[in-house]
Amino acid sequence: MLKNGIFLSCILLVFLGLGSIYFYFNPGDTSFFVPCPLRYVTGLECPGCGSQRAIHQLLHGNLKSAFGLNPFLILSIPLIGYGLGTKIYNYLFDGSHRVMLFYDKRFIYGYFGLAILFAIARNINAYPFTLLSSKN
Repeated sequence: MLKNGIFLSCILLVFLGLGSIYFYFNPGDTSFFVPCPLRYVTGLECPGCGSQRAIHQLLHGNLKSAFGLNPFLILSIPLIGYGLGTKIYNYLFDGSHRVMLFYDKRFIYGYFGLAILFAIARNINAYPFTLLSSKN
């Protein structure tokens, strides 16, 4: 049980540390956050562009602003949380629960296909696609 307690403490400290950094420092105003390499080199936005600013806004309770910066991330958070929570639960309690959705090829191809379509759509310079851009 000691192994599980240490692991849980480490996970909690990492989340609290990262959460504190993103809560107190706005990635849009601070230069020590890593910029997107694709956007830096080409000016095009990837599916993750705006994620750091969206997390900052989300931690401040600004769901609308966070969604405007990266709707793909905000809609993916419950899925990511469920998968991560299942992994942590399995580790702590020696469980073998699996999120079968993550093992389904149709889901995997569909999810990454949506990410690619989102990246393409947010770079189209015409309404309503401009609403998907994190530059707004």
